[in-house]
Order: sequence, then structure tokens, then C-alpha cells
Amino acid sequence: MLQVDKKICTDIDTESYHGAASVPVYQTSLFTFPTFREFTEAQKKEREQYVYTRGVNPTVNVLEYKLASLERGEQCKCFGSGMGAISSIFLSLLQNGDHVIFMNHIYGPTKELAGLLEKFGITSVFIENDPKELEAAIQPETKMIYTESPGTMLMKVLDLQDTAAIAKRHNITSVIDNTWSTPLFQKPLTLGFDITVHSLTKYIGGHSDLVGGAVIGRADMIDHIFKDGFQLGGSVLSPHDAYLVLRGLRTLPVRLEQHETNASHIVDYLRTKQAVKQVHHPSLYTDSAPFLSEQMLGFSGLISFELEEGGFENVSRFIDSLDLFKIGVSWGGFESLVTSPLKDDNAEQLKAGGLPPDLIRLSVGLEGYEMQIQDLEQAFSTIS
Repeated sequence: MLQVDKKICTDIDTESYHGAASVPVYQTSLFTFPTFREFTEAQKKEREQYVYTRGVNPTVNVLEYKLASLERGEQCKCFGSGMGAISSIFLSLLQNGDHVIFMNHIYGPTKELAGLLEKFGITSVFIENDPKELEAAIQPETKMIYTESPGTMLMKVLDLQDTAAIAKRHNITSVIDNTWSTPLFQKPLTLGFDITVHSLTKYIGGHSDLVGGAVIGRADMIDHIFKDGFQLGGSVLSPHDAYLVLRGLRTLPVRLEQHETNASHIVDYLRTKQAVKQVHHPSLYTDSAPFLSEQMLGFSGLISFELEEGGFENVSRFIDSLDLFKIGVSWGGFESLVTSPLKDDNAEQLKAGGLPPDLIRLSVGLEGYEMQIQDLEQAFSTIS
């Protein structure tokens, strides 16, 4: 049974909300002051006092407090999207001449952002999840190691404690996208990482009705990111979206438990299908990656698998035959989703990037594994 952190279920300073069971939505762009002196004093501390919602907002602050507590971090800053959060890290902590190591399979738009950074003199290299390869990739100019574990396509994992130790030994900032696991299933800051980043759009929000991001870490680092990447970048999470994320947090433990249960049954099912070449899910790596038993407390519902007979037509036929699984990007909501990185002209490009061209990704929702397996079964019948 997943242990529920009390910070999910309780809100701070509820007395000031007149006993309201939910945190009020402070839907305001600005805050006024009784005197000009008080206004000018507040402006000097705009990262701490409510002046303008592009800085801080009470509803967003409650969410940031909860996320920092869940990740065991000192401070959190929320953003208008996951990419807003990721961009702010690079914008704030890197400069011309710096070098970044991207480790494990990285979210596609983050890879695109790495290419854009070259325009500003920030170079990078992409490596697999081998610590020896990491050591070899470090240069005198390396200022950041950025990773995802598990990754969001092949679900590969890496030893976070080992990776963080290497970063510390070389005085390099370590950053991880922890969206796949959420703070309930994995807490990288306790394993030595400097910063974690989340797309709140996925499991934490959990209802496919918001877009948001968060960065969590040491207070000095988050303050730096607040000043540069957040306030000047302008990727602001609205108070209403913060309220929706807070609503999602309240049910996150029970939702994750059901996502995990459904995914476990589907992993077992997929491994019986002759039409499936290989299944990718971290639960299958516990023997080859013994560190997972202490690193992860559970496994969420994102799965990928390779078809034995691939090609764009076969992948399309299988996906188009699904009914319960809807075709779409993202993941982590109630509904089951399916997608593939394959297009009708990029098979060789995928191979070069380390992705099988016949890969299909499932976001296993909450409808129930019996219905989900029935839907997959009828889709397999169209390609057998």
C-alpha cells in the first residue's frame, strides 16, 4: 500500500481561508497596498511578498509548498508548462561556453531546446545510461548533467545515487525530470540530485485539463531560477491552474496505485503476445538494475512495446483499431492513450536516435485493465 504524505491531504493556514475545505483561487493579477511606503517596501521583496502574480500568488504558493515538501526539497517554483520549467533551468544556470551532458532517453522538446542552446554558445552531448560513459563525457566546461529516469519512450532507468555522486565529485549541477515517477514513487533529491523538474500536466495534475511545470531544489538555486528564468521568462502558472493541480494532488496516491495495477496486468498480457517483440517498463528491469528496489517505490502506467512486424502501415493499423485507447500526446490522465514516434518518413531517423521504428507507447489510464486488455486484443487481431 502506497504511503500517503500528509502534505497532500492538508492545506496550510486554513484559518485565513475562513474554514474553506479547498484553497481559494486568488484570481488576481495584482495586489494593492494602503500606503506608498508599504508598496515600495514590498517591491524590494517581490519574490516573498504579493505584488504582482507574475511574481508570487497565494494559491500558487500553497502548491509550491506542497511540491517542495513531497520532493524533500527546500523550495519550489511553478511554471506555466513543463517546458517553461525546463527552459528556466537552462536560462538561469548556464552561460556561453558551458557544456551539458544529457543522459538516458530525453523528452523530444528538451532535445530540441538543446539544439537551440547551441545558438547561444552552450554545447551538449547525448549519452546512454552507463556511468562509465558519463565519466568519459565530462569536460572542463561541463556545468550540468540532465537526465530522465525512467525515460518516457523506452523507460530505461539509471542509478540516481551513482549519477549524483559523479556530478558532485566534478562540481557539476545535476538535474532530473522526475515526471514519470512523481514525488510519490521517486525522490531524487534524497539521492543527491540538485534539482528535480516536473510536468504537472501528467500524473500530478492527473485530469488532462491543465498545463504546468515545477522546479524543486535548494533554496539558493530556486531563488536564482525565480529571478532570471521565471520572472524574465514569463512562464507563469495561473492561480486557477494551480488550484487544479492542488485538486489532483489530493487523489494522486489512489490514482497512482490504480495506474500501477492496470499497467502491471497489461505488461503481463503484452509479454504473451507473439506479435510483440519486446515490452519496455521499469518493472521488468528489477533483476538487471538492483538499485531500483531502493530508488523507486512503485511503477506508473506508461508502457511501450515493439511490434514483431513493424512499418508505418502495420503500426497505423494497430493504433487505428484501438477504441478505448485514444490517439494523442501526453499521459497521466484518467483516459488511456496511445501514440508512436513513427511517421511515414522518419524510420531511419528514429534508428539513429536509438528508438525502434516499430515502437508503440501506451498511457494506461484508469478505466480498468480488463477493458484495456480487451481493446488491445481486438487491435492485435487486425495485424496477426
